[in-house]
Amino acid sequence: MKNSDLQARFNAIRSNKIFELFVVSIIIFSALVIGAKTYNLPTYLESTISVLDVGITLFFLVEILIRFFGEENKKNFFKSGWNLFDTLIVIVSLIPVSDTEMALVGRLIRIFRVLRMISVIPELRLLLNSLLKALPQLGYVMLLMFIIFYIYAAVGSTFFLNINPELWGNISVSMLTLFRVMTFEDWTDVMYETMAVYPLSWAYYLSFIFFTTFAFLNMIIGIVVNVLEEERQKVRREEEAVKNKGQPTLEDLEQQLNGIKLLLQKESH
Repeated sequence: MKNSDLQARFNAIRSNKIFELFVVSIIIFSALVIGAKTYNLPTYLESTISVLDVGITLFFLVEILIRFFGEENKKNFFKSGWNLFDTLIVIVSLIPVSDTEMALVGRLIRIFRVLRMISVIPELRLLLNSLLKALPQLGYVMLLMFIIFYIYAAVGSTFFLNINPELWGNISVSMLTLFRVMTFEDWTDVMYETMAVYPLSWAYYLSFIFFTTFAFLNMIIGIVVNVLEEERQKVRREEEAVKNKGQPTLEDLEQQLNGIKLLLQKESH
């Protein structure tokens, strides 16, 4: 059998939706096996889980090999960061570290196998890529949020220090208190405590909640959604470009029509 035939067969397997679903199910099962190890189990169950863990690792090795041999250009396989991540996780999982000082590292690597679901499911990759591309814009929003936190923490330390030093003792503790307010974790208790001394301090809390919880968080959501939509449009354009590869575009047709018009005009003259 020719190498091209083998490559085509491996590519057909890795592109098969049933195979993708099976890989996802194994990843989920792997996560359940890792979770089971955190319980106190009978000896026979621990042995069974160890065997299952070895079987899962071997399956991931076979799956990586299928994806590698299914790649038309083998060099392109390692140009993908996700492929490198998957390969590293599988290779490290193959190293026997159960009775060595690297046992903790081995367990951590097996935990990270759950992240392989991102590399397998395109939608999850799209979400993560969108989040990473949104980070520069989110950085400015987070900087502005930090400034608001800092100002309100300084005001809180100035006015509320004598009321409750544990919550407003210094600016760092005050920022933690404001984070509690932003997440609505018993924030009314904090507010009513200061209102007993400063009746109008409710305006301090409500304005802070408006800026952080409502304004800034909605800005963050808006940025992520906008970048996600841009990424989806980019993927659609790439898919359309692949489908229309070799077919004439509107610009090509327009140029051909212009050429025909010029020929007709020359013949008429």
